[in-house]
Amino acid sequence: MINKLYILLLISILFITSCMDDDSIYNFNRLKTREPDYGVFVINEGNFMYSNSSLTFYNPKTKQTLNNVFYNTNALPLGDVAQSMSIKDSTGYIVINNSGKIYIINTNNFKYTGKITGLSSPRNIVFINDYKAYVSDLYSKSLYIINLQTNTISGNINIKHTSENFIKYKNYVFTNSWSYDNKILKIEVTTDKLIDSLDVGKQPNSIIIDKNNKLWVLSDGGFAGSSYGQENAKLTQINPENFSIEKTFIFDDINISPFDLCTNKNKDSLFFVYGNWSATQNIQNSGIYCMSIDDNNLPANPLIPSNGANFYSLDINPYTNNVYVGDAIDFNQNGIVYIFTTKGEAVDTFKTGIIPGAFCFKK
Repeated sequence: MINKLYILLLISILFITSCMDDDSIYNFNRLKTREPDYGVFVINEGNFMYSNSSLTFYNPKTKQTLNNVFYNTNALPLGDVAQSMSIKDSTGYIVINNSGKIYIINTNNFKYTGKITGLSSPRNIVFINDYKAYVSDLYSKSLYIINLQTNTISGNINIKHTSENFIKYKNYVFTNSWSYDNKILKIEVTTDKLIDSLDVGKQPNSIIIDKNNKLWVLSDGGFAGSSYGQENAKLTQINPENFSIEKTFIFDDINISPFDLCTNKNKDSLFFVYGNWSATQNIQNSGIYCMSIDDNNLPANPLIPSNGANFYSLDINPYTNNVYVGDAIDFNQNGIVYIFTTKGEAVDTFKTGIIPGAFCFKK
C-alpha cells in the first residue's frame, strides 16, 4: 500500500509547482500598446467549456491585427464563451456567457479595469444612462440592473421570459426572447418595469431600428425536432409607438434559419445572414442578403455569396459603413473576418481567434 505521507508530499510538490507556473505567467512580455484611433473588436467565442475565448482588435487605417489582446495585456484568460461587447466612452464591457461575468477594459490600451459577477448566462448589455445598464440572460427570466459606478447588480426586472438583444428608444428598451420563445418585450427605463409584450415569429434572434424609427425583428423559426416546434423564418416590422406589427415577410424554405439582422450607416437597408442555425456551409444560395426598408419582398439572391465559407457573424461598422463577416470555418481552428463595402466589394480580410461571433466598433 502506498504510504499516505508520500501521497501528501506528492500533492504538496504538485501544488507548489502549479503555483510557480501560475506566477510565471505574470513575468511574460505583456502587450503594451495604445490604440486611441477608431477600430474594430472581434469577440471570439471559443469552444464551449474550453475557456478559450479571445478578443481581437483590428485597425482599419493601418490594417494591423492584434489577436488575443485581453490575455496578452492582462495575463488573464478571457473565459468560457465570449458573447458580446459594448463600449461606453472609452470603457469596454465584454460579456462572457458561460462564465457568467462581464470583464471591463480600457478600450485604448486593453487593460483590465474591473468586472461584474453574479450573472447566470449573460448575453448583452445596454447602457440606460451614466449610472445604469441592463444585461440580458439566456436562462434567467429577469433582466439584471447594473450599477455602473460600483459594477454590481443593483436589482432585477421580472420580464417572465429570457432575453437576448436590446434596442433603446426614447424611454423604452425593447428586447427579444429568443430561446424557445416568440416575444418582443417593452421595458420602461425610468420605472424598470415590463409594460408590454408582442408575439412575432418563433425564436426572434436579432432586432434593429431603422431611420424611420421602425423596429425590425428577424426570427429563425426554430429547428426540426424542437419541443417548441418549427415554422418558416420571418422578418417583422414593428411600430414602437403603438407596439403593433406593420409588416411580416415569410421565408419560403422552412430549413433556413437567417440570423444577425443589422442595418447600414444610413439605416435605410437591412442585412442578414441567410443560412441554417449559424452556418452557411452546404446551404444553397447562402450568404449575406440585403434589402431596402421600403422593399415589399425578401431578396432572392445574396449580395455576398458564402461560396463554401462558414459565415457565422455579421455586423456593419456605423462609422465606415463597411460590412464585417466572421467565418468560423470548422469551429475548431482560428477564424477569418472578411470586410466588404455595402455593395459587396471586397475590402480586406484578417485572422481572428476561434469562432468570431460578434463585433464591437470603436470610435
